[in-house]
Amino acid sequence: MTHRILFVCLGNICRSPSAEGVLRAKAAARGLSLQIDSCGTGGWHVGEAPYGPMQQAANARGYDLSGLRARQLTGSDFDQFDLLIAMDADNLSNMKRLHPKGSQAQLALFTDFAPGCGADHVPDPYYTRDFDGTLDLIERCADALLDQLS
Repeated sequence: MTHRILFVCLGNICRSPSAEGVLRAKAAARGLSLQIDSCGTGGWHVGEAPYGPMQQAANARGYDLSGLRARQLTGSDFDQFDLLIAMDADNLSNMKRLHPKGSQAQLALFTDFAPGCGADHVPDPYYTRDFDGTLDLIERCADALLDQLS
């Protein structure tokens, strides 16, 4: 069973930290013990907290992202996590390029866990400005992922 999950987006300030926070809360509510983290394929925001408007939207739903800090995907992540989940196809492509030979880590798109969600990726609210829409999709995908893990 997958117990170590890493969410991956571009800068690790909107989508992946939100997915981390949402999945942590939802897993805890179900009594599941999972190791959950997030990172970005790019290093522009390393050490920064999640983007302010994303934190505000998450807080309004009861998810506290304030303690999270951006970091960049590393080769060791493929050994430390069972499942690396990309927010979009570009992130997945970058992850596949970095995936070390012999690594047992599985790679997937987040929306693949919720095929009925009506989306093939999680749009980046940094650009779309639709923070609530992003959280709606993340919550749907998180519920579907937890259903599959249970």
